Amino acid sequence: MRTGLATGVLALLAVVTGCTKGPAGTAQVRERLVAAARAKGVRDGRVLAALAKVPREEFLPPDQRHHASDDRSLPIGRGQRITQPSLVALMTELLRIGPHDKVLEIGTGSGYQAAILAELTSNVYTIEIIPEFASAARDRLRRLGYAAVQIGTGDGYRGWPEHAPFDAIIVTCAPDHVPEPLKEQLREGGRMVIPVGPEDGPQTLHLLKKRQGKLTSTALIPVRFVPLVRPAALLSPRLRARQPAGRPELVDHAWVTTTQRYTHLGAEDLQAQVAGLPGTGAPL
Repeated sequence: MRTGLATGVLALLAVVTGCTKGPAGTAQVRERLVAAARAKGVRDGRVLAALAKVPREEFLPPDQRHHASDDRSLPIGRGQRITQPSLVALMTELLRIGPHDKVLEIGTGSGYQAAILAELTSNVYTIEIIPEFASAARDRLRRLGYAAVQIGTGDGYRGWPEHAPFDAIIVTCAPDHVPEPLKEQLREGGRMVIPVGPEDGPQTLHLLKKRQGKLTSTALIPVRFVPLVRPAALLSPRLRARQPAGRPELVDHAWVTTTQRYTHLGAEDLQAQVAGLPGTGAPL
């Protein structure tokens, strides 16, 4: 079973190699990203295939594209960053997205996470508070064949009530608490993955599940993300000029330490292990 999965991913990489129109080495970039995600315990074949297909370099500024194969976050301007690819893969895997699920992303950025989601479902909605980021991401996603992604410009804290409820919600920036509107917009049986914590303090990635109208939260791993920007912050010169302390990546290799025991597990085993981590079932 796992041999077949690995063969399928490699076969997809071969197809990408043959048809890519990107710069030389594009397929090798994606192959390295898939290998990094697998090394961190990601096993979902659909997620790995999405990582193999989406050209990360297309979502980076020109001066950062030579770092596309690096498994780390990278700056994209305005103090914002594109998330570490293996963390993108883990967060996506935790959502268990089905082909017809409706997914909401908070924090579009350059659009990379939205493209990964669009490989898994045709119902992707994403919100970005910085207008020029939203506009650029919309053009970029259309150019790369992801025109079905719905991009809104606005306050991600409030979610997107016009399109709720959502089967899955993924938040790619860190609020200091889980926003109430996002809790309300999560469908019964749905899942939310969100980093929570202060900008300059400890942050933790949480997996939330809604069952019988109630949310439970599982604290997973230490992370560091840029903060969730609210409308008032857009007027601040600090947002335009700063390089924030928060970066969307793992903290001091904490993910490697936390998930070493997942390395040889399949996707279902991984989910079972995550379900048993400390904090499972804690009322939110």
